[in-house]
Amino acid sequence: MVTRNEIKGEPVLRFDGSRPLSAAVVEELDAFCDRAEDQRAPGPVTIHVTGAPPDGWAKGLAVGLVSKWERVVRRFERLGRLTAAVASGECAGTALDLLLAADIRIAEPGTTLRLASAGGGTWPGMTVYRLTKQAGAAGIRRAVLLGAPIGTERALALDLIDEVSDDPAKTLAELDVVVDGAETAIRRQLIFEAGSTTFEEALGSHLAAADRALRREAKS
Repeated sequence: MVTRNEIKGEPVLRFDGSRPLSAAVVEELDAFCDRAEDQRAPGPVTIHVTGAPPDGWAKGLAVGLVSKWERVVRRFERLGRLTAAVASGECAGTALDLLLAADIRIAEPGTTLRLASAGGGTWPGMTVYRLTKQAGAAGIRRAVLLGAPIGTERALALDLIDEVSDDPAKTLAELDVVVDGAETAIRRQLIFEAGSTTFEEALGSHLAAADRALRREAKS
């Protein structure tokens, strides 16, 4: 189905997490980030994620390629635009990475989140880091240690997703009026820093952002 964002020419990526991690997959996401940064418009850039890697997906995989993947996911996570992810079906591996890196997360009914398996256990990539930071160690312990799937109700309770909807386009349309990308990026960074800095350390960044907002308000 063609989405409203695609009709408007805004960046939209449909990402299949069942594909093996490869240089081409890394380049695909990197190119998507390039397009998103070239089009500095209000509203979100959207990624649709689904799929889980097959058994044996990590055989022959080099840690250097894993590092490149983690870095490009981090780039997506820090884009100067609001990012939205729509998940459907089973969502694991690289698809789950991207869902957890998005600002706004919508899941279609029946979506299941799961860590991929490799080397005798769940994949110990940065998915584990994001799950723990976002939901807490107790909330995701079974998913990380035992590979237990996380259904939509549980994902909502853990705040891993924001909404379950059979009409994600409606929610995406409501995001069209969001503040511009630069302002979104500033506020996202304040959120990131809040968990690792003291009040005194954070104060300067917040005052600088407040001053920027006041100057923009005065010009409006």
